[in-house]
Amino acid sequence: MLINGRQQQEMSTADAQKIADDQGQDLVLVQANGNPPVAKIMDWGKAKFEAQKRQKEQRKNQKTVQVKEVRMSPNIDSGDFETRKKAAIKFLEKGNKVKLNLRFRGRMITHQDIGREVLEQMAQELDDIAKVEQRAKMDGRQMFLVLAPKKAK
Repeated sequence: MLINGRQQQEMSTADAQKIADDQGQDLVLVQANGNPPVAKIMDWGKAKFEAQKRQKEQRKNQKTVQVKEVRMSPNIDSGDFETRKKAAIKFLEKGNKVKLNLRFRGRMITHQDIGREVLEQMAQELDDIAKVEQRAKMDGRQMFLVLAPKKAK
């Protein structure tokens, strides 16, 4: 049994509850499986409030990283390429990851090397603000590459 942070002798539950009631606090079971069971006299409401406050603070400090998708095709024009590049830059500056998704339609699938070049060109142009997290990889009729923002120094 702990009273005011100091360990006390063994006593019955009824005696411990009486001491807690006299102090206007709660008897909290700390270790039920111990021999003898360990209890602590404390203000349970205050302890619960402090724990909730710590959890809220931890949730506030954590940041969720989203994966934004930018779709392209293997025969993309330079103007469209620049538009997709600007969108990717905007996502990366906000701290999100970017998944460059290249879709092959019809017989384009036979020219996977062209699609890989488009993805590698985009990754190379975004090299100053992003690092390649996952290299170009085929998934069915799509090829994708994942970029993550570089940490600010």
